[in-house]
Amino acid sequence: MKFADRIQRFQANVFADMDQAKRQALDTGQSLIDLSLGSSDLPVAAPILETISQSLQDPSTHGYLLFHGTRSFREAVAAWYEQRFGLSVDPETEVLPLIGSQEGTAHLPLAILNPGDIALLQDPGYPSHAGGVYLAGGEMYGMPLLAENQFLPVFSEIPTEVRQKARMMVLSYPHNPTTAIAPLSFFQEAVQFCQDHDLVLVHDFPYVDFVFSEQKMPSILQADRHRQCSIEFFTFSKSYSMGGFRIGFAVGNADLITSLRKIKAIVDFNQYLGILNGAVTALKTSDAELQQTLSIFQKRRDVFVTALAKIGWVIPKPTATMYIWAPLPEPWQQQSVEFCKQLVLQTGVAASPGAGFGPAGEGYVRFALVQDPDTLNTAVDRIDSFLHT
Repeated sequence: MKFADRIQRFQANVFADMDQAKRQALDTGQSLIDLSLGSSDLPVAAPILETISQSLQDPSTHGYLLFHGTRSFREAVAAWYEQRFGLSVDPETEVLPLIGSQEGTAHLPLAILNPGDIALLQDPGYPSHAGGVYLAGGEMYGMPLLAENQFLPVFSEIPTEVRQKARMMVLSYPHNPTTAIAPLSFFQEAVQFCQDHDLVLVHDFPYVDFVFSEQKMPSILQADRHRQCSIEFFTFSKSYSMGGFRIGFAVGNADLITSLRKIKAIVDFNQYLGILNGAVTALKTSDAELQQTLSIFQKRRDVFVTALAKIGWVIPKPTATMYIWAPLPEPWQQQSVEFCKQLVLQTGVAASPGAGFGPAGEGYVRFALVQDPDTLNTAVDRIDSFLHT
């Protein structure tokens, strides 16, 4: 049996290896504390569930859902962008429902890249960003994100020969895994760079509500108000704890939306209408309710970072996201995969190795704050025993 060459890009997968290590830990009797996946443990809000429940009783929602049947959802997205960012968006030509933002980042390269074209991606970055490029036959150039640069790429350091072959750039702030945030001035610089080099600018925006300060995160479209080169993806998985419902959207340049819609039409119909109705309710969630969710994760962040400091692992408190991006202690600095494997096998605490997010992620480990404070304290106790025995 022969398989396509493109599948070879996906043979090695750090996260599949970690999943196997978690299974081995369970098989040996370890009680698992899984801090490896950014899947919120919080319940979906009752009004959202009630809207979906009511939709289930309506047989007219049970069939295929084509684009024009999503208009109410698209109008709600446009209203949310205007309320949130002061941006006027055309729901007919500039909004597209998605089955999570990962669908967008995985499928858009099929509409942008020809074989051999280059995509400029963050290193470290979310793995599906690279996966979509490889599926399209493209090549990846990793823009290193370094602590000394506040985990922002330096566009002037991209080689000329790379710029000449590049067709798209993917950014994501607040950033997974580094927890960094970016100001509007950085996005303005990115937009100018992409316009100067005829690049599509993609912004993956799942953590817009996960910022532990008064600072509001800008949309990439605030830096590209005429939407000349940009598209932005949002998911309901984080802010509204709807990961299992697989619902998101794209907003941006009308030609990019049309191209992605063509790809989507080949791959799938739309999400179930009842889930879109629930998402409309979610977009009407008050700032106070969103703040309650943020407060829960801020408390978890404080508990976890404080507990780590008590065992000698001192890490600055992250300003955003639901993660801790921790430089590894000695003697593990360049062994993130082995550190995470041994940690889960010996203690049951599962984390994500930095190397799984790209070469520049080596030397770090990512912990997801998806457990209650008592469980996080227990996890740190186990980490302490692992590091000091």
